[in-house]
Amino acid sequence: MARRSIACVALLSLAAGGARAGGLYISEFGTTLMGTASAGAQAYADDASTAFHNPAGMARLDSHALMAGAGLLASDIRFDQDPATPVAGGNGGQQGSFAPILSNSYVHSLTDRFKLGISLISVSGAVLDPDNSWAGRFQLQEVTLLTLTATPSLAVRLTDWLSLGAGANLMYARMSYKLAVPLLPGQVKLNQLDDFEPGFTVGALAELGPRTRFGALYVSKIEPDLSGDIRLGGFTGAVDTKIPLVQTVRTSLYHGLDDRWALLGSAGWENWSDFGTQWVNTAGGAAPVPRHWKDTWYLAAGVHYRPQPRWLLQTGFKYDSSPVSSSNRTADMPMDQQFRAAVGAQYRWSERLTLGASFVYANYGEGQINQTGANGLIGDYSSNNLFFFSLTIGYKWSPPGAEAALFQ
Repeated sequence: MARRSIACVALLSLAAGGARAGGLYISEFGTTLMGTASAGAQAYADDASTAFHNPAGMARLDSHALMAGAGLLASDIRFDQDPATPVAGGNGGQQGSFAPILSNSYVHSLTDRFKLGISLISVSGAVLDPDNSWAGRFQLQEVTLLTLTATPSLAVRLTDWLSLGAGANLMYARMSYKLAVPLLPGQVKLNQLDDFEPGFTVGALAELGPRTRFGALYVSKIEPDLSGDIRLGGFTGAVDTKIPLVQTVRTSLYHGLDDRWALLGSAGWENWSDFGTQWVNTAGGAAPVPRHWKDTWYLAAGVHYRPQPRWLLQTGFKYDSSPVSSSNRTADMPMDQQFRAAVGAQYRWSERLTLGASFVYANYGEGQINQTGANGLIGDYSSNNLFFFSLTIGYKWSPPGAEAALFQ
């Protein structure tokens, strides 16, 4: 009975906040599209990273292609509590941390019309790490996350202007989580909750002219069933929770004005209203975590400029709407409307080799929290900023006997 009671207390405490892994998708994966804040991502289709952004775009590549990227995410996240916040404690100090970003994509040219591809994307690190005694300690003390996604894919060119593509999203996620428990000493620790879950993508690319193309991508819902151990003092038990990574529709346009200038744009919808209630289960029972998120949309615009044939300069901006109101926002998911600004540069070292670098600044809004319950939190984030930097290397080579133009 004692263990069951402890598990229930821990469960209800956890119900104040879930895993940050269910927040809005990031768009920074260490690919060349970071340089435009992902504007045009489904239509650009000029290197191997299109295997990830839109598999249909692989049909444009006349050669085998490889793209590798490595980067770093740094965050500056600071909370300012309101004097009326129900729980005494500090602001939490610097809650941000660092996380590495890795990406690899490969496209194999079977024929002029059929292409195979695969991408491997990974993000890991301490996502949020406030001081243990802060006012939001009953919602969060620390969360770390690892995600690894493989996307094998296939593309076929149906006509001279239309290509279709499809792929599987094979995702592994692992999370550790800590928070305080009201009226009890110590922490609730959720250790290495993990799961492997598949999904799929379907894409299309329409080449409307020699300089204009339109891309569209549908990404299915993936709902990892994260399971692991929950620990409180000397008690250890099993715990699991589901967090949806919701379905989304992404569209993009690429239009070259001339040999130097090109315009890129994107728009999309994400089905975050599917994240209404999160259930957390232990041997002591199950508890609902009200989320009350809503669907979001985004717009992005970017520019390409070639000052000379070997150099490509990039810039872009992106806006994402907020998924949740201040009364339903929690400290483990301080998501608000987002603004991104990006710059990048690509240098063609040779006909086969291209080197690149990108930087993105993302502001996640004020993230106002207005929870007035006994274990609630009131305040907002004076800093809610993320910084992404990546380096990329791209390589293309023709299949044996093929007469392919390596760079369009």
